[in-house]
Amino acid sequence: MSTDNLPKCPGCQEDMTYPDGANYVCAQCGYEWPITATTEDIEIGLIVKDANGNLLADGDTVTLIKDLKVKGSSTTLKVGTKIKGIRLVSGDHEVDCKTEVGSMLLKACFLKKA
Repeated sequence: MSTDNLPKCPGCQEDMTYPDGANYVCAQCGYEWPITATTEDIEIGLIVKDANGNLLADGDTVTLIKDLKVKGSSTTLKVGTKIKGIRLVSGDHEVDCKTEVGSMLLKACFLKKA
């Protein structure tokens, strides 16, 4: 099968897919789906990974791996700060959460699953 005929990943929309047995696998995000599946069969969800490559889900608890300055404020979120009950959203900043400073959006690359 030529790579021109392979479908894009329904999870991340990249074209880095390959067949593996009865499934397609995305080399970018690791999403797998059956080769015989139709678009309606596939439930597309957000695939967000932390700094260590662990999948994050709504309601997870995470900790900061780096000091982060809060934009528009003189406050800094310190490394090791635990954040409970995250919510995943689409966009550049994938994690919506409440911190001691207030509600904000964070990039998953600065978080690790607790």
